Amino acid sequence: MTKTPATTAAALAISIAIGSVANAQAAKKPMEKCYGVSLAGKNDCKAGAGTSCAGTSKIAYQGDAWKLVPAGTCTTIKTPKGLGSLSAKS
Repeated sequence: MTKTPATTAAALAISIAIGSVANAQAAKKPMEKCYGVSLAGKNDCKAGAGTSCAGTSKIAYQGDAWKLVPAGTCTTIKTPKGLGSLSAKS
């Protein structure tokens, strides 16, 4: 069986399309807010009183500062202050 340039191009296009779909699905993994796991100034958004948004947490592992993490991993993240939490800690 001989391959024509059109057949080769079609096979290449199909391979690229399949790879693109796989990458898009991998990039859309569910995420969740995880409190108490971010370093000082490395939170993703609002971290309680006196802060406005990303990068404004005052201390490392601040209980009311959150970071987006892959869904299902938050409560397994160990910090010097304990495990991550799905709700804000005071």
